[in-house]
Amino acid sequence: MHTKEEKTEAFGRLLGVMDELRVKCPWDAKQTNESLRTTTIEEVYELCEAIIKNDDNEIKKETGDVLLHVVFYAKIGEEKGVYDIADICNALCDKLIYRHPHVFGDDAAKTSGEVEKSWEQLKLKEKGGNNTILAGVPASLPSVAKAHRIQDKARNAGFDWKKKEDVWDKVSEEFTELKNEISNMDADRMEAEFGDMFFSLINAARLYKINPDNALERTNQKFIRRFNYIEQEAKKQGKNLKDMTLAEMDALWEQAKKTE
Repeated sequence: MHTKEEKTEAFGRLLGVMDELRVKCPWDAKQTNESLRTTTIEEVYELCEAIIKNDDNEIKKETGDVLLHVVFYAKIGEEKGVYDIADICNALCDKLIYRHPHVFGDDAAKTSGEVEKSWEQLKLKEKGGNNTILAGVPASLPSVAKAHRIQDKARNAGFDWKKKEDVWDKVSEEFTELKNEISNMDADRMEAEFGDMFFSLINAARLYKINPDNALERTNQKFIRRFNYIEQEAKKQGKNLKDMTLAEMDALWEQAKKTE
């Protein structure tokens, strides 16, 4: 691993490369915060995919792509005369020091749970910070991640199940309400109750230390692998999926499961 001096030198090199790109590359020179935004989202998702695959080489590569965007935004801010990379780093350091009084101050926190509660309380006290506990949940978060974050923040405020096992009664209750609305064939109420059931399942996942987004993505990837197997085996047999019976596809699905 590299020394602190080598890391600092490497970061300085990156800043120098960005300075050159903004002057000498037509594409980089014309980029704005708005033009970069969607690509930034893509890069973060690619990093998440590498993390799910537990591929260290890909994580290194995708982390670099995300870092490029951070440096890009810093450079644009510098050109506008509103902030630069030093302002970003210093503001982040100040925030981390303020929100970790058990490390940089005299407070005591023995568990990660105590740290999380302290973090949320300090955020509410910050000048210009969030005015309510849930205000810090980004509106643009994907729904599953947003639900998990909402529940996490509510928990830090003390709003949570006393016994995690009790959550299953809520899941069962929401499932029953959903089935009732399906029987009534009320599209709006079905959607609402489906949302309630999802929310209760995500709550259960949180209580049992399961990341619901990771869990769902694992199932997504498993389905893709097995469905691709069905498609490949059908081609070997000279068949088109649309011409196969459900029983034939189910048989190939079972074969796919055995290969894993």
